[in-house]
Amino acid sequence: MNATVSKKVTIRSYMIAFLFIISMITAAAILNDHQLILPEAAAMAVAMWVYREEGWIRQPAKIFLAPSITAALGFVVNHFNMPYLAKVSLAIVLIMLTMRILQSNLAPSIATGLLPLVVNATEWSFMISVIIETFLLMLGVLVFQFHKGLEKKVKLNYRYMLVFLVMTFVWMGLCWLVGLQQLTVIPPVLVVVFESLQKPMYIGKMAFKQVVVLTIAATVGTLLYLAIGRWIVVTALDMIVMLILLRIVGMRMPAAYGFTLLPLVFPKDHVPMLPFVSLVASALLLTLVLAYKKVEMKRRTFSPAPRPDAEE
Repeated sequence: MNATVSKKVTIRSYMIAFLFIISMITAAAILNDHQLILPEAAAMAVAMWVYREEGWIRQPAKIFLAPSITAALGFVVNHFNMPYLAKVSLAIVLIMLTMRILQSNLAPSIATGLLPLVVNATEWSFMISVIIETFLLMLGVLVFQFHKGLEKKVKLNYRYMLVFLVMTFVWMGLCWLVGLQQLTVIPPVLVVVFESLQKPMYIGKMAFKQVVVLTIAATVGTLLYLAIGRWIVVTALDMIVMLILLRIVGMRMPAAYGFTLLPLVFPKDHVPMLPFVSLVASALLLTLVLAYKKVEMKRRTFSPAPRPDAEE
């Protein structure tokens, strides 16, 4: 009986999350404004309303505050008269500082902060969209009490923010060397990298699955967008394909849902390259994460136990 009820609740949760996502796309289509599309909102809807990810919902206020503040920072930085890579560098540093000040490790804040640079957001419709969508996501958590019973404060390892910055700058440097500066920012990949750094255990099998899912998500989103073009139809198909894919590989990855929507807002000239760049970026960055976590694990294993205080 409990299993049946649980299954019904899960199905209902998926329906509500997908309805929210399609409503966002519908509004953008009606108003003919792609800046109203927030791909990370799709990931957040599934993670918070379906998966009930504890790390994302334990502090509901930050569901609204953190992404909105980082989006505002990215929006302002995008108006600066600076080279694209300089904008990205400044934005990513400001995003990490904001998350540090807010004591938040909500990974979607990274995506919302970088998205204004990706879409070259110049209209206030972008900020209005972010504020409304993150508020509704927070409201959903509060209304259904998904955060109830969760410990509000957890210990955050801020060293991972520094490691994340180093890895991101390595990727940016490689993009600069090969002349692909505009493909530096792939928000869903960076979100998965940041989250993977937070995991206490991280193994090669998980990294491989993540690379596969991210690449397929980018490929599906790109092909459907190029073949069909109709935002609402593409979005509905994207959600169904990602649901099936994640069931097959047996993992939860909210970023996959957001990744399929990225072609809708990505610079049109670079959309066809998105699957390949996503493969390279995810493979490189997640390999770096895996290497770092292995070193971290060895240090834990071989670090000497603290000596008891000497008696006087």
